[in-house]
Amino acid sequence: MTGPAGTSPALPPFALGANPWIWHSPVDGAALAETLPKLAGWGFDCVELPLERAGDWAPAATAKLLDATGLAPAAVVAVMPPGRDLVATDAATVRATQDYLRRCVDAAHALGAPVVAGPVYTAVGRAWRMTDGERAAAWAEWREHLAPVAAHARDAGVTIAVEPLNRYETSLLNTVAQCLTALDGLDPAAVGIALDVYHQNIEERGLPGAVREAGGRIAHVQVCANDRGAPGADHLDWPGFLTALAESGYRGPLCVESFTAHNDAIAVAASVWRPLATSQDTLATDGLAFLRRTLAALP
Repeated sequence: MTGPAGTSPALPPFALGANPWIWHSPVDGAALAETLPKLAGWGFDCVELPLERAGDWAPAATAKLLDATGLAPAAVVAVMPPGRDLVATDAATVRATQDYLRRCVDAAHALGAPVVAGPVYTAVGRAWRMTDGERAAAWAEWREHLAPVAAHARDAGVTIAVEPLNRYETSLLNTVAQCLTALDGLDPAAVGIALDVYHQNIEERGLPGAVREAGGRIAHVQVCANDRGAPGADHLDWPGFLTALAESGYRGPLCVESFTAHNDAIAVAASVWRPLATSQDTLATDGLAFLRRTLAALP
């Protein structure tokens, strides 16, 4: 496999990024051309790049846009709509899902993005009851089907960051503890955990404790308010969360992931039924300012 198309700018610890889903879905080349200059102008360091469908954006054109704006590619975000599954499905669906995830890895490699992040196990919204034995068997099946994708990622120098979701969006992986157990046997150099504050706030008993439990397996972090609005416009323990991240050894980016109520497709997919800020621009800039203030105030 050849090397990335360009060299990403060096990022400081806890570089701050955002996801274009705050404004757009699907995120295609036109959406990136509109959004990335705004993020750079506001002072973001990096950007997440959702790849809802292979071909939504071209890595070569996106690399040029990143170079022009000075933003680093924080992660390629994998998207799991109905029909993308690695568990409890037919062989053709598994193969198609593996192929899609390899395309995400290839896009990350081409851009120099270190991570492919997302709930890379079943379609979001798919849930069913399981006994302990059935859950263990489902995790074993998932490891078997993810393993060739993980090997491809390792060869590309990319880490797959597995994101546990809240109970309303999946029944397979909800907590850090479940994720750690499910990951057992997969190459730690190729597969880690993506922490998303929105889901942790629902499923974990405390944000700092969840971070400490994840420890050295944290590969990517997404942040937002408890209602998916701007970080800081909420009840969350941000100093405790960020301190625990620092103590864990994580030094990667913090990326604001939120969604707009004004896009039919993403509003329904993310259950965003009302605006989460006075404007989407305000959501991004208020979150950026809050995170910079809070990080600066940490011991």
